[in-house]
Amino acid sequence: MIIKTPASTANLGPGFDSLGMAVSLYLEVEVLNISDHFQVDHVMPDIPHDENNLIVKTALTVYPGLQPLHLRVKSDIPLAHGLGSSSSAIAAGIELANHFGKLNLSDKEKVQIGAKIEGHPDNIAPTILGGLIIGTEIDNHFDTIKAPLPNFSLVAYVPEYNLPTKKSRNVLPEHLDFKTATHGSAIANTLVASLFTQEYQMAGELMENDVFHEKYRERLVPELLQVREVAHQKHALATYLSGAGSTIMTWIEDEHVKGFLSGLRKHGLKDKTLVLKPDNNGVQIIED
Repeated sequence: MIIKTPASTANLGPGFDSLGMAVSLYLEVEVLNISDHFQVDHVMPDIPHDENNLIVKTALTVYPGLQPLHLRVKSDIPLAHGLGSSSSAIAAGIELANHFGKLNLSDKEKVQIGAKIEGHPDNIAPTILGGLIIGTEIDNHFDTIKAPLPNFSLVAYVPEYNLPTKKSRNVLPEHLDFKTATHGSAIANTLVASLFTQEYQMAGELMENDVFHEKYRERLVPELLQVREVAHQKHALATYLSGAGSTIMTWIEDEHVKGFLSGLRKHGLKDKTLVLKPDNNGVQIIED
């Protein structure tokens, strides 16, 4: 059995801790056999190979009676780069517990568990459900709703350096003045409406006018404004900081991808790029 979970891109500009979309990079967890201890085979640096692995820790949190397993993990998702690598691991752990514990969890229950672990639903909800998701916490539970899936290519510009979420959150202000907060809320509200009505030109403008986090994080990811400038020249819809960074995500029509990639190189932006698509499947179990 293989559990396959997608990466995700969160915030989409002003949708801070609320908007997220699953994308076509994947973590795969293969169950090799039952064992006398937990063993997680992988080649990722600084990631535990035993019960301290996030996948196993999550599974044991959901189902403490889980018998030890020998797992093999492969992942295309860059770690600590704002592409939801931890949410992918958490979603896999929930699915592992659900399968072996015969818990029969609904998708909604899986999202509740994952969002409580993560603290917000913007990565974990699309990872579990697939698609473009808007969500929030209300009265100790999480509400989520799926929006229409946009038909754009997604170009992820992935700087070599990673950016732990904690470091990226530490640069954010503790308070915003009332006028700024209400304006930011209005931008996010209108963005959500434009995504549901599929008015993407409007959505693109709104994605690039966040007031909650990007201007504070720009100094940690100086490439953001440079990539955005090239994207504008190459007919892209919008560019934003994916999650807490350091990945920079651009929505662009397929026909303009090649020119955009060429433009990045001509402007000296030579870090890794990934051409992705939205993922509408979420977590999948592939039986042998």
